[in-house]
Amino acid sequence: MSWFYGSLLFWAVAWAVNAQLSKRSERWVRFFVPTLFGITVLVIWEGMVRGFNINPVLLPAPSAIGSTLVGEIPTLWTDLVQTFFKGALSGYIIGCGAAVLVAIAVDRSPFLQRGLLPVGNFVAALPIVGMAPILVMWFGFDWHSKAAVVVVMVFFPMLVNTVQGLQASDALQRDLMNTYAANYRQSLLKLRLPAAMPFMFNGLKICTTLALIGAIVAEFFGSPIKGMGFRISTEVGRLALDMVWSEIAVAAIVGSAFYGAVALAEKMVTFWHPSQRGQ
Repeated sequence: MSWFYGSLLFWAVAWAVNAQLSKRSERWVRFFVPTLFGITVLVIWEGMVRGFNINPVLLPAPSAIGSTLVGEIPTLWTDLVQTFFKGALSGYIIGCGAAVLVAIAVDRSPFLQRGLLPVGNFVAALPIVGMAPILVMWFGFDWHSKAAVVVVMVFFPMLVNTVQGLQASDALQRDLMNTYAANYRQSLLKLRLPAAMPFMFNGLKICTTLALIGAIVAEFFGSPIKGMGFRISTEVGRLALDMVWSEIAVAAIVGSAFYGAVALAEKMVTFWHPSQRGQ
């Protein structure tokens, strides 16, 4: 139980430090406070597992997960390349790119706007566990079927956000473009797409998480002998929960980094928007 009480003491000290630092506004504090909070969670987790002697099949300690992370780097890297770079990232690029092009067509055509968007809402509500095995049968067991699942998952959220963004410019701005005799292409490039950027980046950030989740879930329904979803389903059957948690940790780190990269790009592109002021 000494581990458990030690972790509680660490939590109390970290709480007091965070309470003092939260009153300060320096940039380094914004990074240090959540880092200290995360370390505290890991310490309490370690203390509970060791203090209450919890079966590692039920909940492995962070130290065991970290040891597996270090020892299985080649396997984890192979799984990451298969799932993220081949399946999730390719499907993300294809799905979001296609959604932007279709959104421009929808914006120009009231018929498509009235007909396609309701269908899109219907397709977006379809359960991924129902679509994944069908797409695996269509596109095979390699990463192509996972990319197809990701395309289905990210296409309509991105489409809806982009269509909404293209309508964000107000009537005064559009009238001004008409006064300058701007055609649709000029109005699109100079006014409507820049005004749509905050909405588009909102869709891109939503799709970062959907892409990785979709690729991992799709691998449960058929995959070669590599991939994060394949490894999770296999190691659960072998009761190797430390490897399962290692894959989960890698997915969380990569997903957070992917989201952060898109958020950083948003800050650089939409620096003029009120939502970016004061950040």
